[in-house]
Amino acid sequence: MSTPPRPLLKSITPTPTGPDAATQPVDATAVGNPKGVAEGVPIAVRSDPRHGDGRYPVAWLRISAPARYGATPTAASRCLCGWDRRAVGQARVLALIEAHTAHRDLCPLRNPQEGRAAA
Repeated sequence: MSTPPRPLLKSITPTPTGPDAATQPVDATAVGNPKGVAEGVPIAVRSDPRHGDGRYPVAWLRISAPARYGATPTAASRCLCGWDRRAVGQARVLALIEAHTAHRDLCPLRNPQEGRAAA
């Protein structure tokens, strides 16, 4: 018996025989503004000029409750102040949600203690 012929492969790229020279750009003047730029429009990339309202996230609560029957829910509560808790199981996840909510009132980042005694 003979071996069957090999099937033809698609998109076979020929192997280069030597290095190719990079294509050179068309000669253009390097003086003046680039074409398409209006006068007075800065062409340098700057940081985002939009400023937020001063709010930023401090604490996160991530809950994972798979839709599969019998799957175990999990949760993670994390805060920039160092609060980091995890829970596995329905009862513990519900308790962590309550603890995360209570932490909002106690967190030193959300409720700075400086100046409270003076007031």
